[in-house]
Amino acid sequence: MVKVTIDGVQVEVPKGSTVLEAARAANIDIPTLCYLKGINEIGACRMCLVEVKGARALQASCVYPVTDGMEVRTNTPAVREARRVNLELILSNHDRNCLTCVRNQNCELQELSQKLGVDSIRFEGERIEYPLDDFSPAIVRDPNKCILCRRCVSVCRNVQGIGVIGVNERGFNTIVSPVFDMSLNEVPCINCGQCITACPVGALKEKDDTQKVWDALNNPELCVLVQTAPAVRVALGEEFGMEMGTIVKGKMVAALRRLGFDKVFDTDFAADLTIMEEGTELLSRLKDGGKLPLITSCSPGWIKYCEHYYPEFLDNLSTCKSPHQMLGALLKSYFAEKNNIDPSKVFVVSIMPCTAKKFEAQRPELSATGYPDVDVVLTTRELARMIKEAGIDFARLPDEEFDPFFGDSTGAGVIFGATGGVMEAALRTVAEIVIGKPLDNVEITDVRGVEGVKEAEVSLGDITIRAAVAHGTANAKALLEKVKSGEKEYHFIEVMGCPGGCVTGGGQPIVDAKQRMDVDPRVVRAAAIYQEDRNLPIRKSHENPSVKRIYEEYLGEPNSHKAHELLHTHYVPRKKY
Repeated sequence: MVKVTIDGVQVEVPKGSTVLEAARAANIDIPTLCYLKGINEIGACRMCLVEVKGARALQASCVYPVTDGMEVRTNTPAVREARRVNLELILSNHDRNCLTCVRNQNCELQELSQKLGVDSIRFEGERIEYPLDDFSPAIVRDPNKCILCRRCVSVCRNVQGIGVIGVNERGFNTIVSPVFDMSLNEVPCINCGQCITACPVGALKEKDDTQKVWDALNNPELCVLVQTAPAVRVALGEEFGMEMGTIVKGKMVAALRRLGFDKVFDTDFAADLTIMEEGTELLSRLKDGGKLPLITSCSPGWIKYCEHYYPEFLDNLSTCKSPHQMLGALLKSYFAEKNNIDPSKVFVVSIMPCTAKKFEAQRPELSATGYPDVDVVLTTRELARMIKEAGIDFARLPDEEFDPFFGDSTGAGVIFGATGGVMEAALRTVAEIVIGKPLDNVEITDVRGVEGVKEAEVSLGDITIRAAVAHGTANAKALLEKVKSGEKEYHFIEVMGCPGGCVTGGGQPIVDAKQRMDVDPRVVRAAAIYQEDRNLPIRKSHENPSVKRIYEEYLGEPNSHKAHELLHTHYVPRKKY
């Protein structure tokens, strides 16, 4: 430990800490813009400048290490003026149409301008106007709002291990973009949206599809159905000022009914269905000598990553569609038949924590009835905007329940929202099928947590399942390389494209850099997911009575011909460029 004095306050911090971290420990706020804890610590924006006694110049506190006895001042006239000048220079080449920006009132640049009292720009001059990159079905890139903080570059390269965006050109012409002025749609972007959640401004955002949904809701010829993913219910409340991790399932259902949806269903039902299909697929491969390890296929970001970067593992992927696509296929077949509705008139909307599912929904192979399984995917943020636009007082809504049958689910379906959840849910069911008796403890904690790669061995009678869980594609890459080399052998692997799984998907509420220094949304939101699991009376997918019924009435049995027609798919190798 070393002792540091900051603005007259003495604080003791671990050796190797930065001045910024020491200031936080002393409850002293130093502004930052490019800084993102553990991801982007490069001192590029110079907003965190401080005076260090004995140093010849102002220092960037986010990268400057503390030493014993160091004296730091964070609020001198020179520091304030330097920060203000740097901020005005950033603003001088920034599209300042704040009122029409998707990040209005949730923008770190806007907040910093207010804090530093910037009411005019002294450096107005030439500005570069770039075209909008909106060719991707999932992500829109607006270089005119980019502040060159490089946070998106770091998360794409270092966290996801992809690097499809980078810093190009020099000086005033510097731009963050894909190589050779390509669109995000022309490079091997996996549409995970982690760049969006890292961006402090509105330079990156999800493709907004809310108008398509408004139009459908106002079309009397359509039966408009909505389904919600498990991770949405533990994050949506943040958009309305609620504490992170608040479970708002009941209010979410009520809000969707008030928006005008004909039925409100739960993707967790299809998560339970996925476990029946995927669990049966695993047992079949184990019994018949099929391709192992079986790798989960629930995460569309991971699937596209595999298609681009590891096509040799495509045969290892489960053929199961992701849960919301399964439910979409059933709504346009089973539901349409039961209610005498033409499938062309059934309009399915998925509320997802994920931007990659926007790309997934338009895959031509996901149209089991001849129509797209899912018509529109909205992110958690888009749903919040619709609720606000409709004038619904979300916080005061009474709790309501999902519509029956396709709204029925178990705790196993809920935990799909956290990394390790698919693995745990599958093992809860597979274990009981193999052993033939209930598990003593349904909570398989070895696959939980935010470690990049987790391993577990589960004994199922005479069989020991070797399992692994990876979240974030950089971790998936490390795991797959060990499998390729023969260093590791597994029967079952779960991969989620986003770090932490769906709870921190690219479509979830933005958590700014300052919040991330105090709280890890992966941990807080996942804790709410596991609490919801414990709250439910049924916690195993194979015990869901409505899942049992749909097999009896319609699908026959897991992995049947009918099930394969509706619930399974295939994937294709994709070029990188």
